[in-house]
Order: sequence, then C-alpha cells, then structure tokens
Amino acid sequence: MTLPQSSIETRLFRRIFGSLGGRLVLCVGLILLLSMAIWAYYSIRVHKSEALQDMISDVELMANTIRRGAHYAMLSNARDDISRIIGRVARQKEVESVRVINKEGMISFSNKHEETEKTSENMREICAICHLNDQTLETAEVRNRTRLLGEKGKPRRLGLISPIYNEPSCSTASCHVHPSQRKVLGLLDVVVSLDRMEQRIGFYKKEIIWLGVILFLSTATIIGVFIMRFVNRPIRNLMDAARSIGNGEYYGNIEVGGDDEISRLAAAINSMREMVVRKQADLTTHWHEYQNLFEGVPCYVTVQDRNLKILRCNREFQNRFSPMPGDYCYKAYKGRSERCEICPIIRTFEDGLPHVSEEAALGRDGTESYWMVRTSPITNVKGEVVAAMEMSLDLTHVRLLEREAKRSEEKYRTIFDTIPNPVFVLDAETLEILDCNRNVAAVYGFRKEDLLGVSFGLLFQEKERAELSGAIRSSNVIDRAVQVRKDGQAIYVTVSISSSEYAGREVFLVTTSDITMQLMAEQQLIQASKMATLGEMAAGVAHELNQPLSVIKTASSFISRKIAKKEPIGEGVLKIMSEEMDAHADRAEKIINHMREFGRKSDIVKEKVQVNEVLGRALDFFRQQLKLRKIEVTERLEKSLPSVLADGNRLEQVFVNLLLNARDAIEKKWEDGGRTEKLKKIVLETSLEKGLVTIRVTDNGTGMPDSIRDKIFEPFFTTKKVGKGTGLGLSISYSIVRDYHGAIEVKSREGEGSTFVVQFPCPKEA
Repeated sequence: MTLPQSSIETRLFRRIFGSLGGRLVLCVGLILLLSMAIWAYYSIRVHKSEALQDMISDVELMANTIRRGAHYAMLSNARDDISRIIGRVARQKEVESVRVINKEGMISFSNKHEETEKTSENMREICAICHLNDQTLETAEVRNRTRLLGEKGKPRRLGLISPIYNEPSCSTASCHVHPSQRKVLGLLDVVVSLDRMEQRIGFYKKEIIWLGVILFLSTATIIGVFIMRFVNRPIRNLMDAARSIGNGEYYGNIEVGGDDEISRLAAAINSMREMVVRKQADLTTHWHEYQNLFEGVPCYVTVQDRNLKILRCNREFQNRFSPMPGDYCYKAYKGRSERCEICPIIRTFEDGLPHVSEEAALGRDGTESYWMVRTSPITNVKGEVVAAMEMSLDLTHVRLLEREAKRSEEKYRTIFDTIPNPVFVLDAETLEILDCNRNVAAVYGFRKEDLLGVSFGLLFQEKERAELSGAIRSSNVIDRAVQVRKDGQAIYVTVSISSSEYAGREVFLVTTSDITMQLMAEQQLIQASKMATLGEMAAGVAHELNQPLSVIKTASSFISRKIAKKEPIGEGVLKIMSEEMDAHADRAEKIINHMREFGRKSDIVKEKVQVNEVLGRALDFFRQQLKLRKIEVTERLEKSLPSVLADGNRLEQVFVNLLLNARDAIEKKWEDGGRTEKLKKIVLETSLEKGLVTIRVTDNGTGMPDSIRDKIFEPFFTTKKVGKGTGLGLSISYSIVRDYHGAIEVKSREGEGSTFVVQFPCPKEA
C-alpha cells in the first residue's frame, strides 16, 4: 500500500522535528539565522549609510569643484564657460543633472538646456531645506542639504544643494553688482544617480546573505552532526534501554564512554536497571509468596464486583464449591438465586469499610456448613472501591466440635456431679474452690454456693491447716487427713490431688474419700487384734502376776499365823515384809496398768515418740515369759535417736506383734527339732540410717520361704495352726506403719531365722 505524498511529508516532518535533535537543530538554527539576519541587517544598513555618506561627500566635493571652477566665469559673467563646466561635469556617468538656481527659483544654468530660464519643479523641496528646518542656508549641515529622489520603477537619486555665497569679489564686480548684504546669491543643485551604489549594496547584500546561508548551513551541519553523534545516538540508546526496561528486558547495560551529563544519565539508567532487576526479583519472589499464600491459605478467598460476581477465587474455594465462570457468590456458597438479605460485601461497597459476619447453609450433600466471613475493600489510585475481597474461614468442624464439646461437657458435668465422692476444683495458687460437685453437701453439709470462692484449707482443722495446704501443692495423696463438717464434726478423709486446667487457668482436681467408717472398722479390728494378743499373752501375764501375788500371799499367811498364835512379830521383820508386799503390789499394778493401757482403744494421732521407750514397754510384756522359755533377748539400742511422729500405743502394738512372731518362730523351730544353735535368741536393734529411724527385730527361728514372705502382710494370712493365730497381726502392723509414712519389710532364710526392719522418717523439726 502506497502512502500519499502529504502523509509521507508529514511523517518525515514529525520524525525530523519531533525529535529532540531536530528541535535542537531547529532552535539553534533559528537563533543563528535570527542572529545573522540582525547582523546582516545592521551590517547592510551601516554599509549603506557609509556608502551614502561617501556619495554625499563625493557629490559635495563635486559641487565644490564646480563652484570653484565656475567662480571666475561667474565673476566675468561668462555664461558659456559656466555651461561648458556644468556640461563636462554632467557627462560623468552618475551625474544626472547640474543646475544653478537663483534666488527667485529660476534655473540659470543646467546641463539640460530645456530647463534653462525656467522655474525649478522641485523648488518646494529646495526651499524646505531652510524653511522647514528653521535654519538658514549658510548654517545648514550637509545632511540637511541632501535629498533622496526616486520614482517607482526608476533608480534612486541623490540631490545635494550647495549655496553660492556673495563674496566680496562678486559684490564689487562690474559685470553684475549684487548688494553686499546679500550673503547667498543662489544654489548649486547637483543630482547624481545612486544606481551604482545600490548595485554595490545589492551585491553586498547577496554576499552577506550567502555568507549567512553558508554559516547557517555549516553551523547547522556541525550542530546536527554533534547532536547526532553526542545527543541523538546516546539518547536513542537511553530510549532503547528505557523501552527494554519497560518491556521487562533487564539484561544488557548501556555503554558509558565519558563523564558528561548523558554518560552520567546512562550510568544512572544502568544502575536503575540493576536496581530494577533486584526489585523485580524481590517483587517476583513476593508475588510468588503472596500467590502461594492466596492459593494455599486454609480459608476461602474470593474477589467480587459490585454485582457480587466472583472475579477470582483461590484453590481452597475452587475445590470446596467448584464455581462456574461468572457465578455469583450467593449461588456458589448457598445455591441461592438471589443475594442474601444481610450481605457484608454490599456493606463494604457502601461504606468502604471491612465487615465481619457468620454464615450458615446446607451444603450440596445436605450437611450443615458454617463459616466466618470477613470483607475488605479493594480501591484504585483515586481511593474508589472497585472490588471487594471476601475471606471465609470454615467453622463447620469448630461448630460441630463445640456442639460435641457441649454435649461432652454436659455428660462430664453429669459424671462430675454423680461421682459418689466429693470433687473440688481448686485454684493452683490460692487453693480457692472454683467448683465442686453436689456430693460435697452430703459429706460436708455445705451447699455448693457456700464453698465457692472459699479456700479449701478452711476445711482442715486449724492446727493442721498450714501443713496440709502445703501438702496439697506438693503431694498426690494425703491419707487420713482430718477435716471438719459444717456441724463441727471431724471426719477422716483421703485426699487425692491431680493437676489440670479449668477455664484457661491451672487448677488442682481434688477428690476426697470419707474413710471415717473405714477407720472405725480398722480401729475395731485393731482393738480385736489387741484383745487377741492379750489372750495370747495371758499365760505369760498370769505368770508375771503370780510372782508378786505369791510374795504377798506368803507374807500375809505369815502374818495371819503369827496373829492366830498370838505371837509377836518383830518390827524389823514386819518392816521388811510390808516393804516387800508394797513393792510386789506396785509391780502387779504396773503390769495391770500396762495391760489396760495396751488394751485401750487408741486414737489416730501423731505425736513425738521415742522408739526405744516404746520398744522397752513392748518387751516388758514378754520379758518374764521369754526368760521362762529360755529365749535370750539382746538389745542394741542407739541412745541418741530422734523422735518420730506416731502414736505410742499403736506403735507398741507393732512391736508386740513382731515379738510374738519371733517367739512363735523360735518355739516352732525347737518343737520341730530343726534347731542347729544351742541358744534361742531375739536381737532388738535401733539406729539412724540415712535420715530414717530404723528398728530391727531378728530371731533365729524357722525363717520362711520366698513364697510365704510375699504374703505375710496380707490380712488373715498365717502359717500357725488353727486356734493359735488370726493372721491379722502383721497386716495391722503394716497398716499402722504406713499410717505414719513408715515402711516395714522382712528378710528371711528358711531354717535360719528372720529379720523384720521397720523405718520411720524423722520429723523436719527434729
């Protein structure tokens, strides 16, 4: 397709003068052209003025020559000579006319004979020299005596009027006498052609114009080449670099060949290119990150227009709702054919603010769905809301879990309230009761409302409150703690403690078991065991009582016989007998009191007890009968033992049971004929080992096999014959020791004997 000539010219014009170089060349050329025009104008004007001035000078010189040459002819009134002089002068190429005009304006002489004796046609102009300039001809300057004459289509002419003065020689001449007072006799009017001068000036104009054109073209060429080389090409390179950066092509730097402004600009563009490369890399990285976030965020994200049409969505939304192109949000989410009554997207478009709401709908499979919706406006550079982003977090699982948690909470609340034991929820720091079940009222007599906000420590007895409150924080179980009911009655409980969390805070979950009835049963069992032990010791105790009674009986019989025979009794004998009776009576009383003390029902208390003293009292029960049975008792008691926290009466029962077992084991061994030693021995030892008060009861009886050793602390387990043991002694001993945080174990070898080891912790203040 061929473009019109005008279109080609227009494109060429735009290409040349639309570029910076073209504009610069045009601007510089115009300035240069204007400068040269002004210079040419003033140069031609000056030259023209100088040429005119030279012409005036030449004409004036010619006029003066004519005037002097005709001076003598005028004095002699030789008119022919004057005419010849004027004629010769007029024959010069530039001279058009030479005239002599008198005072009346008549042409006296002229190179044109037809003008002679006629009035000059341009007399008005000649007269204006003096009259218009308000000066006399004598004083008029040369510039005021010249005139330029010209007609259309003819060369211009220069006219110079020179005065012819009345000299003294002229006023006294005989030819024609002029008055001496007349200073000017006439005028010499010389008119010359300016054609040659104007030709020279025209030639000069052409030279000036050609010089200007040559200077303009050479200067424009130099400037153009300079601009093309040092401006256009670098700028084109800069434009190409900027265009490549704009097109996303960031590789290839511009060559920097100097230190001028364009080179520095090129270096700046290279630096900008490198910075853009880095920023583009960062932007690409961030874009991928944000794209990955947009696609991978675990919620539904859509971008919607004012009509609620989905413009874009992330992968999660696509996988969950499978929207079709051009779908509306209400159709994709809820399968509706019209928008929702309350729409956060519409509100965002109305006020330009984010909004939050919770939505619920039935899914395509008929299941309930819940999600939290948050909208945010998307604005353009003018701040106008052009779209809205909607982020929806699927709460279905959470709501179902909440529903399940509510059912579970109701279930566990039912379990919590129906647990047969009292259950407390305590603050881990203050032990404040935060919650409790309804069985608390049955055990403690308090209503739930009465206990909430109260410290759990207030349920303990005042003397044990601080100790047991500390034990709750450091122990898992507190056994046989004493608490107080609302009516003031003391009850024994076992407190179980476990750490938990309740309403976002750390708590203790405390369960108490009322063991008051259990302890009463245990006490009855222990009391029964005591009674059984006393029954087993009856023979020994009877023997113990028999000796003092025999002494008293013998003494009383002696006194009775003396009284019956009326024989006097010496004071010394009576004194000795009374002292013996009194001593043996005290001994019998002591045995009876000891048996009464041992047989009494003891309370569950803790007090400081010396183990050596309790062990000595237990041994007193058996000392005499062990002696009768020829059982040797060795005591190795450490004197500086610390006290232990226990009840002396119950602890004595433990030692009595151990001594009974040792006695029976030795007797059985000797009865069965399995003895290898000559002596029957029981060794009692006390010591302090690793901070524990340790008691060892060792015998050289039958011992026991491993199968029996593991069962001896079980209730009702015994190896004795029927009628000789209940199987409760060691079991009760085990319970009593454990009540005081102690430990009991047995070490035994069959046929060699056994050692029972009992250990108690020392109190902190001991």
